[in-house]
Amino acid sequence: LGQSSSMTPTRVTPAKAVIQMVNKFPKLIVFDLDYTLWPYWCDTHFITPLRREGDFIYGRSGIRHEVYPDSDSILRSIHENPAVKLACASRTGAIDIAKTLLRLLKWDELFDYMEIYPGSKVKHFESFHRLSGIPYYEMIFFDDEDRNIRDVSQLGVHSYLVENGMTVSLLHQALKRFERDTGFQ
Repeated sequence: LGQSSSMTPTRVTPAKAVIQMVNKFPKLIVFDLDYTLWPYWCDTHFITPLRREGDFIYGRSGIRHEVYPDSDSILRSIHENPAVKLACASRTGAIDIAKTLLRLLKWDELFDYMEIYPGSKVKHFESFHRLSGIPYYEMIFFDDEDRNIRDVSQLGVHSYLVENGMTVSLLHQALKRFERDTGFQ
């Protein structure tokens, strides 16, 4: 990357650096929300109304809610690549809370597709496929639940278990494996 006119170096986040190392991308990258991008369940951890102050989200009780450290830079770095679409898939019953969090974090403007409702993740992916026309084998999915990984993998989606929140390292592993699995050398 170059420098701006004021001669200040452009900051390259670890997520951007990973993106720059990849030669072949999936056409759609999908993230679960609860315990994948943020460390809580929407339907049990929040007292509304929610508000944003600076970089943090607060509930009515004044409790501060943060996202996993790499989540924001991962989403923003992927969003900068026009060849890749972004989506979120959540089974939460607290649909309004999830959408409010996405809006307060300004992530709603990053996602091309959002499927947020209870039920099978397979249904979410069938919707992504129908809306986007993207084949399942051109999708990557990150989720913290084995059952969702198992179900969605059966569609042909490259699926990855998130054990302690989404990380740049896991993104890197998934993108490199996607390159290898789809025949890019």
